Amino acid sequence: MTRNIKRRDVLKGAGGAGVTAAFAGCLGGGGNGNGNGNGNGNGGGNGGGNGGRELKQGILLPLSGDLANLGQPIRDGAILPAAELEGETSYTIDLSEEDTETNPQAGISGADALIDAGYPAVTGPASSGVNMQVTQQSLIPNETVGCSPSSTSPAVTGLDDNGYIFRTAPSDALQGQVIARVGAENLDNSTAATLYVNNDYGQALSQSFASTFRDEYDGEVYQQVSFEQQQSSYTSQLESALSDSPGLVVVIGYPESGNQLFRDYYSDFDSGEDIVVTDGLIDNELPDNVDNDMANVTGTAPKSSGPGRENFDELYQEEYDREPGVFNAHAYDATAICLLANVYAGENDGTAIRDNMRAAANPEGETFGPGELAEAIEAADAGDEINYQGASSATNFDDNGDMVAVSYAIYEVEDRDFTEIDSVAFGQ
Repeated sequence: MTRNIKRRDVLKGAGGAGVTAAFAGCLGGGGNGNGNGNGNGNGGGNGGGNGGRELKQGILLPLSGDLANLGQPIRDGAILPAAELEGETSYTIDLSEEDTETNPQAGISGADALIDAGYPAVTGPASSGVNMQVTQQSLIPNETVGCSPSSTSPAVTGLDDNGYIFRTAPSDALQGQVIARVGAENLDNSTAATLYVNNDYGQALSQSFASTFRDEYDGEVYQQVSFEQQQSSYTSQLESALSDSPGLVVVIGYPESGNQLFRDYYSDFDSGEDIVVTDGLIDNELPDNVDNDMANVTGTAPKSSGPGRENFDELYQEEYDREPGVFNAHAYDATAICLLANVYAGENDGTAIRDNMRAAANPEGETFGPGELAEAIEAADAGDEINYQGASSATNFDDNGDMVAVSYAIYEVEDRDFTEIDSVAFGQ
């Protein structure tokens, strides 16, 4: 079901209060940047001089299903640029939402609905298990730009996408390195097992961790055990993963499944192992839902560390009366860049927007960030060069549509909350 969003629809507190440091790093785009025209993203940057026209942007995120409680705050980040721009520019911002339901088929249906309604670019999808199918079956064939705030699977980097797929989230090829370092150096383990959700996100991240743990830290990975989402019991999977008594267990999944998995673990299997969870499980509601302090749990997740982070945090808290969580800033940046590329394109056309994504985001040009979108749109409309620098990172796209520089946060569970204790930067 499509929901068109105007400024008055952006309700304070939408998406569920109380979720901080949350979401599912699971998950978008890749783009090989070798498409036709200016598919390498150099862009024209000439502007359209079309102030007063409508900028159309689709929002395709999980508002129900396994990622619902995390997807809703990310959606709030994605629609926040419309709130910021209301009444501040001569352009009309038309956002339309579709719910992926954390399900590939629902995601494809949602994407097709947005495309049929004339939306040339999409913020999303979120999880890589959904994103891979949506991009290949819907967005790419229909020449529609996808910019995911949270799809992290390494597999999307090399998609044959004709340059239409981007992401503001980093690749899990990097997160696997972070988890391995945390497990070997911070937690002093030489043996490990993984439990991973059976989709592109889980498979790729489990393998990325395992190869790094073995090759760089001389560690041994006894088992890599997959599990399906939202099952009534995970006893058999836990038995398999823990059968050789690993010192470290890496759990890769989503909140709804994680609730049951950790209930089963603490009820029957807890032998003092160190546990590392990835971004999809860094949810402050998780310990209370499991009814355990989860003091043996460490977490890793992409970190919002862009030059516009402080301004974004203020905007988000003013609009929703809560702190943003993981990937909320990435969603804001994805929508902001797509809108600026649309201004440069001069029309609601996916190919023209594709060709101007880097003109909006990459150097050179005058710097703009969160809180300055109206000024950035005015400059783009005039044909001036701009360099949008985001809240999640500096948001510079490489030839694959990936971010050039990213950071990760490391968390511990303290008083049943995930608390950041350290960070790791790549490409800075």
